[in-house]
Parts: sequence; C-alpha cells; structure tokens
Amino acid sequence: MPKRKFLPVALTIAGSDSGGGAGIQADLKTFAALGVHGTSAIACLTAQNPKRVLGIEVCPPKFLRRQIEAVFEELPPAAVKTGMLFSVENVRVVAVFFKSAKRPPLVVDPLMVSASGEKLLESKAIKILQEKLLPVATLVTPNLDEAEILSGQKILSVEAMREAARKIRSRFGCAALVKGGHLKNVREAVDVFFDGRTELLSSAPFVKGIRTHGTGCTYSAAIAAALALGNDLPRAVEIGKHHVTKAISQSYRIGKYFALGNYS
Repeated sequence: MPKRKFLPVALTIAGSDSGGGAGIQADLKTFAALGVHGTSAIACLTAQNPKRVLGIEVCPPKFLRRQIEAVFEELPPAAVKTGMLFSVENVRVVAVFFKSAKRPPLVVDPLMVSASGEKLLESKAIKILQEKLLPVATLVTPNLDEAEILSGQKILSVEAMREAARKIRSRFGCAALVKGGHLKNVREAVDVFFDGRTELLSSAPFVKGIRTHGTGCTYSAAIAAALALGNDLPRAVEIGKHHVTKAISQSYRIGKYFALGNYS
C-alpha cells in the first residue's frame, strides 16, 4: 500500500454561514487551501447571505461540548480557532474545555457584530469572553470596533492600534492582532500584532472596488492552519496576512457580490 501524506488537523468552533462566505464554511475552505485537515464544531446555525442575517439558532451547550470532545477523541487538532459563539453558555463551554487540560493553540476571533450590523455575540457574553475565554487563548484577532471594547479606548490611528494591542495583551494574557482594515485616512490595510515580546506591523494595499464577506474568519483560520503546520505565532500571523490578502485580490463574483478566493 503506498505511503499516504500526513496532514495535521485543525478545528473550527464557529457558526455556519448559509451563504458560504464566512463562518465554518470559510474556515474549512481556508484549512484545505493551506494543507490542513479541517474539523468543526458548530456553535450556531445562521440563515444569512452576503447582505444580511435573517436568523440565528444557537446550538445547545451540551451538544457543542460533545462535538468538540468527538473531534479531540479521535482527531486531536494541532490548533483550534473560534468564531461566532453567540451565547454566554457556549462561550463558557469553550473556555472550560480549554482550561481543563493541556490544549493546542487557540485563536479567538471575537465576533461581536456582523458587517451588516447584526449582533453575533450576546452582550452578557462579552464579559465571559473577556474573563474566561481570552485568558486561555493564544491569540485574539479583533477588528477595530472589537479592539475598542477589549482595550477600553478609541482607535483612530495606527499608533492607537499599537496601544490597544499592548493593553489587550496586558489585560488578558493572550497575544493580540488588531486588524486595521476599517481604519480611515490610511493608504494600506495595517494590522498590529503584539505578544508581549514581539511587535509586528503588517500592511497590504487596499484592493479597490472589492467588498468581501468573511475576511476575518479567513484570516483567523489561516493563522490556525499555520500553527497546526508547526509555525510559531509571529510567523503564523504573517502567513495569515499573506493568505487573506491574496484571497481578497483573487476574489470572484457570485451574483452581484464578491467571494474570497482561497489560495495558499
């Protein structure tokens, strides 16, 4: 029998996007593009398309835990990422699971509000995310609005992004990647990473005329995939930035919308 290629496993704990552009669907595409076997635990079902979220159904916390346990039992992941968890109970389930034993690196994409303005995390769950989940995370990847909540400050410049990343690292103990794609009056999309020792400022030109859905999911999934492949955290962040930038530049049309290309 011919020798088969070994693939590391990554796990996404997130919501399902019926439009296919974000959430579990985007994560699994990204894992596959980077040469990692993708597994999943679905925290929420959503009825959504690129324009809006029509409805959300939350997975019962006991069943979310069972999905995670099923993956770890036979396909132990080398890295994990979270996306939309939505409820207090489901944030707590993930936090307790990762606190209870030695676990692989955990990348938290703290999805709070969708691009269309739909709430993706209950208000009460933000406190649990801060107090329970982030302290057991390896990295948190907030956009500017989320970084303002986590750091407690306004962010209107790259220098403020740097301050916010340091505050988040100090407050919660995990590394921070503050994403500046929505920062105004700048020529490039700048992200700031800080892990307590290493600071990285990564930039890429904006792709004009393209408005995509699921970039944050793809970015955090690419970082998790890179960690699963054995890269250290700063290098994994660089790989994630390269991947999402290329995915935006090679996006394609679906109807009147754009979808990210998923290329390594």
